[in-house]
Amino acid sequence: MINLDFLSQLKRFGLIVNKRVTSSFAGTKKSTHLGRGLIVNDFRQYVPGDDYRAIDWRIYARTDNFYVKRYEEEKALTVHVIIDVSKSMTFGTKKYKKFEYAAMLGLGFAYLAARENNNFFMSTMSKDIVTFRAKRGMSQVVGFLHHLNKVKCEGIIEFEELMRHYKKNITSRSMIVVISDFLFNIEEIKNVFPLFKNHELKIIQILDRSETNFELRGSVILKDSETEKEIETYISEAKRQEYREKLYEHILMIEQEARAVGGKFFLLSTEQPLFDSFYKILNT
Repeated sequence: MINLDFLSQLKRFGLIVNKRVTSSFAGTKKSTHLGRGLIVNDFRQYVPGDDYRAIDWRIYARTDNFYVKRYEEEKALTVHVIIDVSKSMTFGTKKYKKFEYAAMLGLGFAYLAARENNNFFMSTMSKDIVTFRAKRGMSQVVGFLHHLNKVKCEGIIEFEELMRHYKKNITSRSMIVVISDFLFNIEEIKNVFPLFKNHELKIIQILDRSETNFELRGSVILKDSETEKEIETYISEAKRQEYREKLYEHILMIEQEARAVGGKFFLLSTEQPLFDSFYKILNT
């Protein structure tokens, strides 16, 4: 369960995010016509690389901070966050379940997008994709929080089919953030990532430490969290090592596929401090 205290933490976090991070949410296409006759739509904080001619010196005189004028021709970045809500995301052995961790990261992106007044879509993905589009404004982050608290993780994802369908709804160059444990067939991943090669792609894999360390030994009954199928087996040291090698190979292939299309890959544990992870994602 995510409570409203998390939103207060997000606000405090926002105060320490540096300009390099927030510039990720700046407009992706700025007007080249900065002369007279254009209507100023709003303002945003200056970041290195902005045209100094767009600085509003009256705001600087009042605040000692640099702000640039945003004209109607400037297109804000559209942010799409897609969160895995399949049954496997209910797993977790310590502070957070994988879904809870993923949901809070998604809310972090929603907060920054709202603060920069950008278009934002949040989607949950399981048997199908359900998309919620925010009206601009910070109040919508609260709405997302309440929605995510009502989500029930269930089902199995047909990853390639759902992502191909989602791609049809993206009409402009965007930031695409996919948060999942990515325990999918690697061939589906290879087919999906190239669909977003012309976008700013962030792939965030979340695993519980028990999944990566795999400390089970001896006779055990394993249960598939998605199919609920059970199997009785004996786990030797050789089996444990084989499991780890296959998992790490899978993780490495996901990273390679993301990088091949110009995307960024992040492997996170549910035990990592949440805001450390979020800061790393935005500052890389």
